[in-house]
Amino acid sequence: MTSQLYDTIVIGGGPAAAAAAVYTARKKLKTLLITDTFGGQSLVSSGIENWIGEPIITGAELARKLEDHVRAQEGVDIKMFEKVVGAIGKKDCTFEVTTDKDNSYHAKTLVIASGALRRRLKVPGEVEFDGKGVAFCSTCDAPLFQDQEVAVVGGGNAALETVIDLLAYARQVYLLWRDPIQADPVTEEKVRKASMVNIIGSVEVEEIMGDQSVTGVRYRDMKTSETRELTVSGVFVEIGSVPNSEFARDLVETNQNGEIAVDHKTGETSMEGVFAAGDVTTDPYKQNNIAAGDGVRAALSAYYYLLDTKKHSPCSIR
Repeated sequence: MTSQLYDTIVIGGGPAAAAAAVYTARKKLKTLLITDTFGGQSLVSSGIENWIGEPIITGAELARKLEDHVRAQEGVDIKMFEKVVGAIGKKDCTFEVTTDKDNSYHAKTLVIASGALRRRLKVPGEVEFDGKGVAFCSTCDAPLFQDQEVAVVGGGNAALETVIDLLAYARQVYLLWRDPIQADPVTEEKVRKASMVNIIGSVEVEEIMGDQSVTGVRYRDMKTSETRELTVSGVFVEIGSVPNSEFARDLVETNQNGEIAVDHKTGETSMEGVFAAGDVTTDPYKQNNIAAGDGVRAALSAYYYLLDTKKHSPCSIR
């Protein structure tokens, strides 16, 4: 419990949150960053090749650099190993954030950059080989599978776009889907025309197999109940993502998927004084570089909001 009033609280530890905290600090805003860990979804990546300025960097290295950059700023307090579980607006136009450690923190503005979690298959081998052949981002990891055989699990646009990304690298791509393909017709046509793509429908993945890394996938044919195996070096899971927005759904407007609705010019949410950035928002492009830019935008918007609070808020908290 703390009675200190911060200018802004940044929620999250990925590129969007780190960028926001760096910028609010440079604008001399008293900032608190709350995160369970730094790095975001890329923490488990063995090789990230599209983080601008780094030809290749591991997820762990990126996490360390993000944390180091934030810690180098004056005026930033960091609460690590805490997960935000609630956020409310108060009558005095400030905000209260509560965590799973039974702590509460107060601020004049919030920047929600809590990211998202990839939907999981929840089958044996998925956790064990995460980052060791199991992947969730083709833009990040497709080049790692040069001349290899790879499986993609999913039947939506994200899955088919992953297949297309892999065409430039993999020797053979297997598309495994449980439900009928639900993707843009143009995207589906491209996939079906690719000679190196083998589409296997109406199946349910039961296990991702491996030793030190992925060696194959076992699936069940839902029509015949027959179990089969594929020898592959990688499995891309593309069955959607879940935004980490539960704690804020009574505070700001979200869409049917739980993504926080934002003005993409400013990062503003439906609640004055609350801004959001990165994968937790309705931004369609879930990428580290874009998330970092979103974080900068949200931070600057929070700064200018505070400069003119009287215009925005009846409480005139400044």
